[in-house]
Amino acid sequence: MTIDPEFAIKKDIRNNPVVREIDRAQRRDFLRSLLTVGAIVGMLLFSAWQHFATDRRDYAVESKRARLAAARAEQRRWQLERERTLAPRVIDERARQELDMVDPDPAHTLILERATPASGKASTAVAEVR
Repeated sequence: MTIDPEFAIKKDIRNNPVVREIDRAQRRDFLRSLLTVGAIVGMLLFSAWQHFATDRRDYAVESKRARLAAARAEQRRWQLERERTLAPRVIDERARQELDMVDPDPAHTLILERATPASGKASTAVAEVR
């Protein structure tokens, strides 16, 4: 097998650029397909955006409901604490234990009775010792 020296020498081959004509029908079909696909993708994105916005709003509503329930429970707890501390029995016990208060002696009690004034001036109080 012999190698032809002509093939072994690299020949400079000029490649003329191939000129293609623009096929207008193919280009129109491509643009129509591209617009159709773009419209479908746009509709899908819009639908997904609405779906995720609704989900986000639902999560926010549930979060606020949970915070409201916690606030109501805390309010109920504080109301019960207030009612417990303002009960007359509790106030009496605290006065006796913490402040060393006792019931007044009837001998040292002054009874004040409101008297109607003879004139239209300010009301007066009368004290009487029993």
